Formats: sequence, structure tokens, C-alpha cells
Amino acid sequence: MIKTIKNIFMLVCLAFTLNSFANEKQLLASPEYQQLIIVITDNWQVDHGLLYTFEKKAGQWQLISKENPVTVGKNGLAWGLGFHTKQQGQYKKEGDGKAPAGIFSLGEAFGYLKSIKTGLPYQQMSANDYCIDVNGSPYYNQLVDKTKVGELAIKGSTEPMRRDIHVNGDIRYRKGVVVKHNQQNISGQGSCIFMHVWKAKGVPTSGCTAMPENTITGLLEWLNINKKPLYIALPYAQYLAKKQAWGLPNFD
Repeated sequence: MIKTIKNIFMLVCLAFTLNSFANEKQLLASPEYQQLIIVITDNWQVDHGLLYTFEKKAGQWQLISKENPVTVGKNGLAWGLGFHTKQQGQYKKEGDGKAPAGIFSLGEAFGYLKSIKTGLPYQQMSANDYCIDVNGSPYYNQLVDKTKVGELAIKGSTEPMRRDIHVNGDIRYRKGVVVKHNQQNISGQGSCIFMHVWKAKGVPTSGCTAMPENTITGLLEWLNINKKPLYIALPYAQYLAKKQAWGLPNFD
């Protein structure tokens, strides 16, 4: 069976999108969403930022952790396709080296180990698992098993999910979580967006959010699918500009 980012865990995926709410402020204020990860960068072009976590208590976002160093796309950020309404400015495209900005839900956790401590659904990756980043592929932006879809279906993919096996011991996907960007799997609009272990300190990504292994380990232990966690990435100026309209929390 094909394992897609959109429906691999259909029974536990988020029940609502922004279409269920009048605007981003109602979305973030909803009691449905009780955990929040925010990544802030200095501007659209930089390849690094800081990660903050929040949990909703008595209807208010409370800061849990702050100023955790992360890297983003090697070419910075661009608007992605998520829960937010259409924005003015550059949008992410396949291969642009930019991480998606906006509001997104989180999918399953994944990694090399048989099991990990997490409140998210977890899938151990095998040497046959790939994420398809090939424009025009019917499996675009989907996690697939080569034994199910065939060798031709993974041709051209640069995203083997067991990078330790396929890419000289690469540790980046040892632990990670899916960021649900481009859930309609529109070809060319960006694919295979994750939070994961960074290759080395300060090394940026092709479009994901990367961090030290102890940071992603802590996130995975904290995240709980029943609290419907959200992920937000924005440059600092845009965060301030959207703060009131979106109901974004303070960092103190």
C-alpha cells in the first residue's frame, strides 16, 4: 500500500483545516490545537533561525522552550501551502532551496530506529522507503515503498528515507517528523518537507528545518497527536506584521 504524506495515518490526521475557521486567528485560538512550534529567522534570505515551543493552557499559549538553534533552507524561506490564506510574495517551488513559511500541521514521526519515545504516530523507515521529489510523478510529495510501487516509480528521487544506508551513513533522517506542506501534492510546489537532525552544526537544508539530535529528540517526546500540534515558520518582520491578525504568541 502506498504510504502518502497526506493519508498514511488517516485515522489520526487533523480533522480541520483553515477552511473550518474564518481566519488564522480563529485557527490558532481553537481548543483543537494545543501545541505550537514556531521558527523565526532574521529575514527571508538567511539559512538559520531559532525554534520556540508553546502549549495552550487555559486558552492561552504558554512558552515551553525558546531560542533553540535550527537551520532552514540554504536559500532561506518562501511562502508554502498550508493552513494560512494566500499571501503576497514569493512561494516555494521544487528545488529552490527554500523552506516553506506559514502555518502547517504535523504528520507522522519517522526514523531509523524500530521505536522511539513520542506522542506522534511513528514509522521506522527501511531501505525501500523514498519520498518522491520528482516533478510530474504521480507519487509527488508522497512516501512510497519501492517494493510496492516498483523501481521506475522512485527513479530520480533524491530522498531515500534511510540516508544512512544510501548516502554514506548520513544521520539526517535518524529522527524526524513530517511537516504537512502542499497536502494536495501539487507538482512543482515543493515536496518532502520535514523537521530532522542536522547534518552538522549550522549546515542548512534543501527546504526542511534541521536541528541538533537532542533538540529533535525532545520535540518528539513532547509532541502529542491528540494535541494537534502546529508548525509556523516566519521571518521576524513578518511575524510582527502578522502577530495581531493571526493571534501569534509573545516570546516571553
